[in-house]
Amino acid sequence: MSLVFVLLLFAGLSEAAGRILPLLARRPGMSRRLVPGLLLAAGLVEAAVLALWPLTAWTLAELLISSAPSGDGLEWTPGLVAPLVLAAVLAFPLLGPLLHLLLFVGVGAGLAGPLADATELGWWGAAGCVAVSGVGLGVTVGAVRRLVVRAGAPRTPEPIA
Repeated sequence: MSLVFVLLLFAGLSEAAGRILPLLARRPGMSRRLVPGLLLAAGLVEAAVLALWPLTAWTLAELLISSAPSGDGLEWTPGLVAPLVLAAVLAFPLLGPLLHLLLFVGVGAGLAGPLADATELGWWGAAGCVAVSGVGLGVTVGAVRRLVVRAGAPRTPEPIA
């Protein structure tokens, strides 16, 4: 299980680096001492969001079916996380956003199989749960990202007329 945590942390740090490094390029006056802490905090948040993806899909599946699913829940395995790490590495701008999206779809399809086996939803229903949970987490983290950037943006003083 520790290998899964390391892979999720690496995927989170890579996702965060893909989002923070272009920001640094646009803001040359940003303190270089702030970067490692910002990168670590953002990486931990991204890793937590990636770790929550199977849990939210499982919870959504529980809401859709009448009986409780069999098993303890949907969990990451090293085989499922490895393509996610590759997708995170490709998150860097201009290195393949379409390939990044396709890899996330592939990882989601990989999560749909075990979810379909544990529930009575079938593969398409499980894939829908995985997709809705992934999009929901992505939209939520995107909104939080925008709020943090907006709150942390330097304010220019209003001119006095």
